[in-house]
Amino acid sequence: MALIQTLSDLLSWLGWYVVPFVIVLSAIVFIHELGHYFVGRWCGVRIDTFSLGFGPELAHRIDRHGTRWRVGALPLGGYVKFYGDANAASVGASDAPPVDRRVTLAGQPVGKRAAIVAAGPIANFLLAFVIFSGMFMMFGRVEHQARIGRVEVGSAAAGAGFQAGDLVKSIDGDPITSFEGLQASTLMSTGLPMTFVVERMGQDVKLTATPRVTVVDQGVFGKRRMGHLGLASSADPKDVKIVQCRPVECTAWGAGQVWFIVKASTAYVVGLFAGRESTDQVSGLIGAAQMAGELAKISLWELFSLAAWFSVSVGFMNLLPIPLLDGGHLVFYACEAVLGRPVSERMQEIGMRIGIALVALLLVFTTSHDILRLVASGN
Repeated sequence: MALIQTLSDLLSWLGWYVVPFVIVLSAIVFIHELGHYFVGRWCGVRIDTFSLGFGPELAHRIDRHGTRWRVGALPLGGYVKFYGDANAASVGASDAPPVDRRVTLAGQPVGKRAAIVAAGPIANFLLAFVIFSGMFMMFGRVEHQARIGRVEVGSAAAGAGFQAGDLVKSIDGDPITSFEGLQASTLMSTGLPMTFVVERMGQDVKLTATPRVTVVDQGVFGKRRMGHLGLASSADPKDVKIVQCRPVECTAWGAGQVWFIVKASTAYVVGLFAGRESTDQVSGLIGAAQMAGELAKISLWELFSLAAWFSVSVGFMNLLPIPLLDGGHLVFYACEAVLGRPVSERMQEIGMRIGIALVALLLVFTTSHDILRLVASGN
């Protein structure tokens, strides 16, 4: 009986955590690599292999263009291997005949190479944009007017002079149209002063407040450092509405959501190097799988929303200027455009080794961090 129960628990864990995560990750990776593939084909580059996953091959198909579409046994990534590349990371070139150089990645002008490399992250942003826009079209969104209902005693907002009834109109010059927008701006704060314009009794009043950075336990999402201002929204039903949107508005909201995630990610990375942020917020594959599983239990739509967040995160991470990632390739191409000649293969090789080491260290760190968090939570 104990063995049967153990097997049942294992199957349940696989079904709720591993399967949703693998499906979401595979879809995101597929779209990412499809971006590289389509722009590469559009630029006239021949594609040798399109792989979803790594390791031993489970299945494959060769299309009429000679591209081998394969599925690997380890579904934790993927790659597109261009004709003439020495490896799947598109570093160096094999001894392709000179006549074939025009269909290699290395044989393309630097602008085309940059477009091919950037297409992967851009495809991730587009995927998230489509998901967010589609969800807004189906469900609309709940909006609270940016009117203050309550100010916490002793909070940063109280010290800045906020009062109940104030209507927030802008933050640091950016218009604020909802309390959700106000929250999004303050939550992203890394302890820097923010300038607010509020409407009070028909007059505009300028206030300056510095949200206090607090650590909030978000359960499956782990502990997050967030800016806390100390404001609550108005409880008046007149200040709450469900807003439906026309297609143009929904796409604008979808683009705004993607941009918010990019800004939040950028602010976090900058804050990390500036010492204002902590690595406690970093999650790895285990943490991501746990998030996917918990949201899959709630609803399919929650899982779609998480997939959009993951997709933006994957696109953003790949644009970081780290050799091995797309951003590292773009740095090499930028140097080539400025210098008028390619970066030496020796420098690229050194950069690649550094990139591999950094990515490996990040993987080890995030995995160990996830395990320690699970042990601490007793899950």
